[in-house]
Parts: sequence; C-alpha cells; structure tokens
Amino acid sequence: MKKVVVTGADGFIGSHLTEALLAEGCEVTALAQYNSFNNWGWLEGISHPGLKVVTGDVRDPNFCRTLVKGADTVFHLAALIAIPYSYTAPDSYVDTNVKGTLNICQAVRDNGVGRLLVTSTSEVYGTAKYVPIDEHHPKQPQSPYSASKIGADAIALSFHNAFDMNVTVVRPFNTYGPRQSARAIIPSIITQIASGKREIMVGDLTPTRDFNYVADTCRGFIEIAKTPGLAGEEINIATQCEVSMETTLKTIAKLMDADIKWVTDPERLRPAGSEVFRLLGSNEKITTLTGWRPQVSLEEGLHRTIDWITSGDNLKNYKPNIYNK
Repeated sequence: MKKVVVTGADGFIGSHLTEALLAEGCEVTALAQYNSFNNWGWLEGISHPGLKVVTGDVRDPNFCRTLVKGADTVFHLAALIAIPYSYTAPDSYVDTNVKGTLNICQAVRDNGVGRLLVTSTSEVYGTAKYVPIDEHHPKQPQSPYSASKIGADAIALSFHNAFDMNVTVVRPFNTYGPRQSARAIIPSIITQIASGKREIMVGDLTPTRDFNYVADTCRGFIEIAKTPGLAGEEINIATQCEVSMETTLKTIAKLMDADIKWVTDPERLRPAGSEVFRLLGSNEKITTLTGWRPQVSLEEGLHRTIDWITSGDNLKNYKPNIYNK
C-alpha cells in the first residue's frame, strides 16, 4: 500500500482518510471533483510532500484510467450521498454512484491495480429486520441513494466474481466528525446551537443510528486494506451501539450547555416508506478479520466535533438558517 489513490478525497471522510494514509507513509493521489474555481474542498490547507491533488470526475472512464495508473491500492469514496437530494435528482446518483464505480472498477482492472476498496453505506440495509445487522442482512433500497449504492456494490462484487479482481466492499455505518456537511443531523444541530438558535429545526427524532467517529472509520479502511485475503468480501465498520436521534440531540445540547427546544421541520422528514428507523451494525466480522476496534466514544466524538465547528472560522463554512439537503 505504498502508492494509493483516494477518490472523493475532497469530501468529509475522504479528506480524513487522505490524512490518515499520509500519516501511514503512503504516497497519495487525491481526487477532488473538477470545478472552475480550482477548489479542492476539504483538501484545501492540507500540505504534505506525499500528497498529489488531481481534479477530475469519476463519471469519465478515460479520466479514471489515467487516475489509477501506477497505483497499488485504490480507495473509492467518490459519491453523491445526500438522501433528500436523491429524491429530486436520482439520475445523477446513478451516473455518479453506479457508473462512477463501474468506471473505477474497469480502470483498476485495465491497469492491473492490486487492491480496490469500494465504499458502501449502512443505508443499503434499510430498516433493520434483525440486529445487530451483519453483512448477510437483506438489502432494502428505501431511497434512490441507497438503491444506487446497492447497485455500486453489486458492480464491484461482479468484477471480483467475473474477473477475480481483488475488491472489497467497505460498509461504514453513520460516520460523523469535523468537516461533515450540515445535511447530517449532528453538524446540523451543532451549527444551529452555535449560531445562537434556541429553536432547533429537526426531522424525525425516533430513528436510531450506529454512529462512527470519523477517525475510527478511517482506521477501519486502513486495517481492511492491510489485511490480505479479503477479496470479494463485504465488511461493516460499526460500533455495535445504537442511539436515537432524540438522545443525540439532548447529548449535544448538554455538551454545549444550551437551553433549547426542537421543532419538527416537515422539509426534513423522509417519505414514510423511505425512512430507515433502526440501524445497529454488527462489527463481528471486522474485529475477527482485522485488528480494528472502535476507540472513540460517542460523547468524546461529539466533544471533538463541537470543538472543531465552534473554533476559528469553521462555523462560517455552514449556513445554519438554510436546510442543506
């Protein structure tokens, strides 16, 4: 794992993974989505002699072949991830998530890259039929986003089955931490409180989630990449603990010493059949196969996230008065 490529490196998890891989001594080619502003997203300000930032788009197969050439390992994180926007623009999710993954798989095969890790999501499981949710749990496409990720996972695994490609599907449960966009509940609550609001706009607070602090998620990726013999496997990264959205809100308010009340915003509610009401992941497989264990408790992770959002100019990167889909 000397020379690696990270797609989606300009995003939340991707930027943290890029830093973690650099700390491991890797030479990292980090893909940021091309834009005319020449902005590298969360890679801005990260300087390291082992880092090369490239701009482009995984939707272009010719670009993908050039991107991965000479790499030992590819971490494929590039994706559209916002669930509400997938209701509005599902076609773009198929283009980026399904076809983008196909392009990366084909590029890896064409260039003889030794290892590919494709990022999935716990959303592919839908509302739990049993807990903890292991890798054999049925897939339930409860949103166009989750459907596109189910398709992307299937494309990746088909390259293993058809071409004996060394690909592993890595499935993090709900990752949070510094740099996460306010489309997610934790940064949405923190930024609203930090901006002085006392009526916090929320969606449904009854669902439960298995929250992974971003550093733990990144360690999971790296431990899986370091472990041989995982071709064709699907592997959860989960804490095997669940917490409701309401408890999460109350914990954040307590940590921020905020006297608040919450208001249900209809715009933040998913369609009834699309809401995933319970996510509690099994981490038996990853802890058995690798040395990974979750290290950061939810309260400690929330402390770190609050500190980051409220320090320096970081709050200015958010728009607490606008619902970010």
